[in-house]
Amino acid sequence: MSTQERYSHDELRKANKKFSRVRSTIESAFYGNNVHEVTSVAEAYNLAKKQSGVIETDLPILHTKELGLPQGAKQLVYNHGKILGRTASARHFVDDPKEDPEALAGNLREDIYKGHDQKFLKATVLVGLDPSFTVKAHIMMPEDQAFNLLSYILNFHFFDEEAEKIYKNSKVYDEGDIYFYFDPNTQDEDYPKGFGVFDAPHNCAAVFGLRYFGELKKGTLTLAWAMAHRNGYTACHGGEKSFHFKDKDDKVFAFYGLSGSGKSTLTHEMYDGKYDITVLHDDAFIISREDGSSVALEPSYFDKTHDYPAGHHETKYYTTIMNCAVTQDEDGKKVIVTEDLRNNNGRVIKTRYTSPHRVDYEDAPITALFWIMKDGSLPPILKVDDPVLATTMGLTLATKRTSAENLPKGFDMNTLVIEPFADPFRAYPVSGDYSDFKELFTKRGASCYILNTDAFMGKDIPKEVTKKLVEDLANGSIKDSDWKPFGNFKGVSYLPIEGYEVHLEDPGYQKTLAKRMQDRLDWLNKYDEEHPTQPIQEEAKKTLEGISKELN
Repeated sequence: MSTQERYSHDELRKANKKFSRVRSTIESAFYGNNVHEVTSVAEAYNLAKKQSGVIETDLPILHTKELGLPQGAKQLVYNHGKILGRTASARHFVDDPKEDPEALAGNLREDIYKGHDQKFLKATVLVGLDPSFTVKAHIMMPEDQAFNLLSYILNFHFFDEEAEKIYKNSKVYDEGDIYFYFDPNTQDEDYPKGFGVFDAPHNCAAVFGLRYFGELKKGTLTLAWAMAHRNGYTACHGGEKSFHFKDKDDKVFAFYGLSGSGKSTLTHEMYDGKYDITVLHDDAFIISREDGSSVALEPSYFDKTHDYPAGHHETKYYTTIMNCAVTQDEDGKKVIVTEDLRNNNGRVIKTRYTSPHRVDYEDAPITALFWIMKDGSLPPILKVDDPVLATTMGLTLATKRTSAENLPKGFDMNTLVIEPFADPFRAYPVSGDYSDFKELFTKRGASCYILNTDAFMGKDIPKEVTKKLVEDLANGSIKDSDWKPFGNFKGVSYLPIEGYEVHLEDPGYQKTLAKRMQDRLDWLNKYDEEHPTQPIQEEAKKTLEGISKELN
């Protein structure tokens, strides 16, 4: 079996590296007499349907048998208040040098104690859908959070007979199971805006005072990605698809960008059936640094409802829906109004069956990585051949925040921000991802491209332009001779596109590009200042310094 849940008496020692103060505090709560174990998806559905405030629509859920749901199950809706996204500021890591681990452990104990009068539910799922990497994860939350529990079970792979078969044949890792404690009803007095304590080296976490399902999903993935990183995988917050050809090697493309950047759009684009395409996932997967294969971590999709108006075929695959309006149609049936009418960032757990060509494992090695940016100084596509620069551009991925995040009041959504490798959920130093991704370019020989999905020098770049570029790279329409040098930058080239001409000799453009590159260098210097014991590789800084010098 992949990870360890039970121990011999000889292993029950403080010196056992799988144990820690935080882990023992969290795991112990799972065995309380106030905790009921949910043993089927159908039971979880019935509990969620009865939760106060949940709306049972008249919209059927498809594939109920395959999902383990009761026959005739309907799509469920549950709505929150002001907080409609993840609260990154609530996260605290016990192995962060800037944190006080003893204080965090003390708050954790107190907050779990505060919740002991509540009745809780618990369940077990698999994270990772192939025997080469799969992890058992245990979740518990108050029984008035049954809707969130059902969403969690549907997002991951409930530990049923099928999951048990995968798990029994899975590769063994010297790690403990994941334990995640979730209690939105308990507020920590020291952290009025929410409190999350993460002990990633010991695969456990607890979150208090926050309702949003994304805390559960991304919190669990944070732990799974950290485990993958420790065990020879590159952790990926992105999407991956494969183009399969009979007359040439497959093309396996991975797309990295924050919510709203276009990574899901590019991942799921089928090009009207012209190609044999399979989709691994659009948000969470890992790539083996040993052989380049990939594993999806989740079967379902946590998607925005905004993009799919009533009647869109995607809405047929909805299950649990969060923060979305409900009304009655002409027949008096309760239906959803999806286009973020009630609030921003309406969300849904959408089943895997929305992707007819879905796979959980991709054996073909990764061939190209795409950094999706929202940086107006960059043309629609760049090719980066130098592995150090390719990794450095992923490290300093420039983008914009989205409504999927609970941001401070007054935050300018147009502000350009740096999010290393498009992953705000990392539980280890950024230098770890730098090394992991660099190996994909050096050891695996993957290509690197930068896609700008925002605007180039004020001119919008429609998604149709970007999708066509990806298609042409896959089918070989773009030849090596089509790329033009991007100024004097060694190992960087661009593809000339009508309407998006690059004028590197223009002083105005040079100034804009220089400013954006300096922003990246400033971010890197600031990161090193704030993390003196965990600096980023020096070669990244030297690369950016060389570019800035060239531009200035």
